[in-house]
Amino acid sequence: MDTPGFGIMTAPMQVDYADVLRVWREADAIPEIEHAWLFDHLMPIGGDPNGPILEGWTLLSALAAHTERLRLGVMVTSNRFRPPAVLAKIATTVDVVSGGRLDFGIGVGSRPDHPLARREYAGHGLPYHDTAHAVGSLAESCTVIRRLWTEEEPFDFQGKYHRLTGAFGNPKPVQRPHPPILVGGRSSATLRVAAEHADLWNIPGGDLDDVVKRSALLDRYCTELGRDPASVTRSIHLPVSYDHPGPTLDAIGAAVDAGFRHVVLGLPAPYPDGVARWVADELVTPSS
Repeated sequence: MDTPGFGIMTAPMQVDYADVLRVWREADAIPEIEHAWLFDHLMPIGGDPNGPILEGWTLLSALAAHTERLRLGVMVTSNRFRPPAVLAKIATTVDVVSGGRLDFGIGVGSRPDHPLARREYAGHGLPYHDTAHAVGSLAESCTVIRRLWTEEEPFDFQGKYHRLTGAFGNPKPVQRPHPPILVGGRSSATLRVAAEHADLWNIPGGDLDDVVKRSALLDRYCTELGRDPASVTRSIHLPVSYDHPGPTLDAIGAAVDAGFRHVVLGLPAPYPDGVARWVADELVTPSS
């Protein structure tokens, strides 16, 4: 991927299904927008803490059925929410529904320093393990999920964090050998997981100097594993302001210059009419 590819992110909180569907259908008809993403939270992390929020993977399947061209995914799935074999089945179903358009995004899960993100675990009866447990679990999950997508016979898996007996995935995803795996995160421990398992690596934008340093660290980890660093596409999420697009344009230029070829533009709600066309005209075309 030499030229950057652009996508949108619509966080499904403080919005209705009809709002998100409208934006995705519009984007599906605009070739300059190549991919679209949801996020994975169970309670809002912005705005009214008791406001509406939709579950990412079930919403993604619905949107897959209502679109034809966009690549699509969850940026990124919290590995803390679902057992890996269940997640593999969910993701396979979305790949089948979409006709092979899934990009599989996964990460450790909510940061411990985000109180609004932490409450969703207690609120749903989910455990919140320490960072070492979470990263180790993520690495094993990536292994389990890939095996379920690719192996033709049932298998057992005895890991430190996950244990499966007679694991088997049928059907397989449409995409072979499997949907691209995107690992999201910025910690050095997560970057090691990305170096081993990811086809794409995503990081939130912000401090570009830090982003570049993290990308260089990923290069080092890939090299240590005997992997070509260029085999991991670099992805960045950048926030959008409808009233002041200039800073986003500057950030896109800096990220592309730094080697990022997968750009995800975060769209704040409420979504203006024609927002996907606006993204293409004001942000994508000037950057291409």
